Amino acid sequence: VDLRGFDIVIHLSSVANDPCGDLNPKLTWEISALATMLLAENAYKSGVKQFIYASSGSVYGVKDEDQVTEDLDLDPISEYNKTKMVSEKVLLGYSDKMQIQMIRPATVCGFSPRMRLDVAVNLLTMQALTKNKITVLGGDQTRPNIHIEDITNVYLHFIANPQFTGVFNAGFENISILDIAKMVAGKTGAEIEIKPSNDPRSYRINSDKLLATGFKPAKTVNDAITEMIEFYERGVLKDIDENYN
Repeated sequence: VDLRGFDIVIHLSSVANDPCGDLNPKLTWEISALATMLLAENAYKSGVKQFIYASSGSVYGVKDEDQVTEDLDLDPISEYNKTKMVSEKVLLGYSDKMQIQMIRPATVCGFSPRMRLDVAVNLLTMQALTKNKITVLGGDQTRPNIHIEDITNVYLHFIANPQFTGVFNAGFENISILDIAKMVAGKTGAEIEIKPSNDPRSYRINSDKLLATGFKPAKTVNDAITEMIEFYERGVLKDIDENYN
């Protein structure tokens, strides 16, 4: 891609989520890590001044700490997580050449044109709307969340504030899966069924560093659930295969 004349690159592309990344690890590394290196080099040589990268809060792996901050060690588990970590390290090598800003988003929730129904809040909400029943596997696992409008606003915030460089967590509600299900049930009247889980992963993130730059979240998980219900009732949101990674 000819990047001459561009000021900023916002790099969002990768093979998204663990199951997709595990389908073809070699291809995942080529797309998510190698291509990041090529893009960064191209941006630098083209005179791009600012490079914003969408990493992932999952690079921390499973942590026991109540407050998972940016200075903790990274312990990625899946190919997806590992490519994000390696891409971060590649981009750090360009920090003396461009303004490098790396965002580690929590699980994104809420309605978007390219909908994702395989992430916690959206998945449980769609179950309630289509089956009037929410299946919770385990339930004690905590997940950090961020509304889709807030994560897009994070990128806009960093475009406007190139002076803030480095790594930033982006997630504002650490909620257990069962509590998310209860929030959905409260709005839909759906029944909750709890089943055993073989996925004990529980993690939360602290975003004080991002808040210290002046960013303020505007939406909540509650908003995401309400909006999804509204779009579903209007026929805009559909439960189709293309919305699952």
